[in-house]
Amino acid sequence: MKKFRVVVTDDRYGSYEEENRTLSELGIQVEVHDFRSSAEAIPVLETSHGVLCNLFPLNREIIMRMNNCKVISRYGVGYDNVDLGSATAKGILVTNVPDYSIEDVSDQALALLLGCVRKIAYKDRRIREGEWNLHTTQRCYRIQGKTLGIIGFGNIARSFCRKTSGLGLKTVLVYDPYVSESEISNAGAVNTGLETLLRASDYLSIHVPLNDKTRNLIDNEALRKLKPGAIIINTSRGQVIVEEALFQALKEGRIAYAGLDVYHTEPLDAASPLRTLDNIILSDHTGWYSEESIVELKTKAARNILEVLKGDDPSYPVNKEVLR
Repeated sequence: MKKFRVVVTDDRYGSYEEENRTLSELGIQVEVHDFRSSAEAIPVLETSHGVLCNLFPLNREIIMRMNNCKVISRYGVGYDNVDLGSATAKGILVTNVPDYSIEDVSDQALALLLGCVRKIAYKDRRIREGEWNLHTTQRCYRIQGKTLGIIGFGNIARSFCRKTSGLGLKTVLVYDPYVSESEISNAGAVNTGLETLLRASDYLSIHVPLNDKTRNLIDNEALRKLKPGAIIINTSRGQVIVEEALFQALKEGRIAYAGLDVYHTEPLDAASPLRTLDNIILSDHTGWYSEESIVELKTKAARNILEVLKGDDPSYPVNKEVLR
């Protein structure tokens, strides 16, 4: 049996029991690294056959030196830290795990929405400081009869839509040019254009991947189209929203509240002005997380590697053209 090298680029988990169990079929024990630069990564990755990548940026400089590599398996749904074009040119399959955290991220979006509507984090902070009767400083409005707008309608957004069905919303609007009107209507929502959605939504939840079309999608112009009492939830990628514009809109009261799990820079910079606002809930990009989701993610990411090294098609290919 050929001996394969499988390398972990950045150590976020500590334990790799699931990966080693999955890859044991080929006698593989993963090599765990925690690269901080291309210079560190290249000498190791240029002889690896498979790569398990978390947040470490696999750029063109690195990928073009990966002469033995057959597959890069990204821990997670997004893969914007992998230079997909270079990998495809090199004939390296890129895979992800698009379905491991559907329940978890949609739970997070719902929790952020409810927290913003009911001002939970604000009240918690103020009560700890000895205050009371906080309804006089931050008003709450009932959800019943409101309009929810969802940008992007993949698996997570559909799960989120399902979970909001019992809240008494007037309607759910969806903007996703890649999903058919019938799919949207079958989920109990209404297909519409982006501008219509922005102007009509009391609540806006963002569920798009980060790419050239979605980067800075919610800019100052888009924010000005929202209602003054609107609430924005983002559990997708921080760069979808222009952060400076969001800060100004929140500070000036042009929108009422925001719930964020993602940011332009992570961890969120200590000097970020978002930290100074009382009308925002901040979470630490852990919408994906539950104990169950970690096991599922690690197992499926390793299975992508196993399938490719066995000569099979992976369960979750991103650049399918390499298969052809």
